[in-house]
Amino acid sequence: MQVQKKSSIRERNIEQILLAAEQVFADRGYAGARMSDIAQAAALPRSNVHYYFSTKQQLYREVLFGLLELWKQDALCFELYDDPRVVLTTYIRAKMNRSRTRPAGSRVWASEIMHRAPVLGDALEEHLVGWARMKEARIASWVAEGRISPVAPAHLLFMVWSATQHYADFDYQIELINNDTPLSDHQFELAVHTVTQVILRGVGLST
Repeated sequence: MQVQKKSSIRERNIEQILLAAEQVFADRGYAGARMSDIAQAAALPRSNVHYYFSTKQQLYREVLFGLLELWKQDALCFELYDDPRVVLTTYIRAKMNRSRTRPAGSRVWASEIMHRAPVLGDALEEHLVGWARMKEARIASWVAEGRISPVAPAHLLFMVWSATQHYADFDYQIELINNDTPLSDHQFELAVHTVTQVILRGVGLST
């Protein structure tokens, strides 16, 4: 029982640190973030942060790989369903929801990629490229079977990513245009519906 309790505390602390680090890295960038800032954001002593993550680089990598795992979960619909309409509709909503609930994470990822992955380096290719190729192959099979209009699979993925992650990476711009307020639940649903309609129609699927 005591071991289980310690394990639970450990998991809770790690999750707390990773979420805090995600926000601090998004706000200050990798270079500007300090472990003390992350500890303060996590409401934990700095020693606790160093206990679980010995360096800032280790913590940063854990944040990024954690985000990649979440996005892989969002894409499980490519394996679970056969209908391209169901897959794309499910994937777009999952990506939009992730942008709404974890906008800081999306901005951290975007910054790392825009700087050509200086911290992740070759590990990014190992963890991302093969996964993307599998999704491209599924899209290519839909094209070959005549189930969607001819499209370049990689560019369809890029379009989904850019359309959905825009709501995280440029949330401040969206708020400015939206009378200085975040999207309401109704406006968010309208955004999901619009993005879904445009992409489905673009590949020849009715909505």
